[in-house]
Amino acid sequence: MTKRLYVAIVGALMVSALAGGCGRSSSGTAAGENAAATTGKTAKDLVPEDVRKTGTLRVATSEGYPPMEMYKEGTQELTGVDPDLGAAIAAKLGLKFSITNAAFDGLIPGLQGGRWDIVMSSMSDTEERRAAVDFVDYFNAGGAIMVKKGNPDGIKNLEDLCGRTVVLAKGSSNLAIGEKQNEKCATKMKIMQSEDAPTGLLSIDSGRASATIVDYPVAVMYAKDTGKYDVLPEQYDAGPWGIAIDKRKTALRDAVAKAMEELQADGGYKAVLDEYGVTANAVDGVLVNTQPWK
Repeated sequence: MTKRLYVAIVGALMVSALAGGCGRSSSGTAAGENAAATTGKTAKDLVPEDVRKTGTLRVATSEGYPPMEMYKEGTQELTGVDPDLGAAIAAKLGLKFSITNAAFDGLIPGLQGGRWDIVMSSMSDTEERRAAVDFVDYFNAGGAIMVKKGNPDGIKNLEDLCGRTVVLAKGSSNLAIGEKQNEKCATKMKIMQSEDAPTGLLSIDSGRASATIVDYPVAVMYAKDTGKYDVLPEQYDAGPWGIAIDKRKTALRDAVAKAMEELQADGGYKAVLDEYGVTANAVDGVLVNTQPWK
């Protein structure tokens, strides 16, 4: 998430600056202001006319972050939590579903340029990005400790990393978690820095490191695919990920929020998370910009 977070923050700030330069002001309304207008209506009822006319919900993502968004093996077909949940939302809206793969730093500019309707790409809901978009939050994730299968060192939590060799990805939020913990350790860790999460796991394979910290859903996927690691259940510095929608399109935002409400009620939301083993990352209720929708 670190690279994605950095790129998107820069992108959001650029978009925000561009919007200001064009004299465009946000006409968005805060979550909850439209509550009366949505009462008694279905997600399908709330679809704005301009989107209804196209008949399609156009979703953009950035492939390469399993299990959230990835290609099916040997194909160019996108799959994962975000594509599957996007398709479920489109169905609730009574729309066809299309998904486009794009560079992560182009997702928000493309949204504001009207190239797609929503973005679903493991995007953290941050104050900086809210300058450009609204978020319907659908996921809550933080860093989790990964160890060799069977947990031979008996590590149970962050405190147990003190005095051990730990490998963490350079510049990552997970490196920050480890360094913050190390300040509290009476016996300091030896922190190795890897280029990314997969190369860090090689240090665990070779026995040079006892543990690493990786974003929870990614850690679960690595552990499932390789069978070589255990993922400890506790998540650290967890925060919301959201479906990004242009701030000017509050009607579409509310339709998507209503679709999430319906999917939570009928089990469709849980089914998608169950499919990829990330049910622990579910959000409670419908949140827009981290606040209750209504």
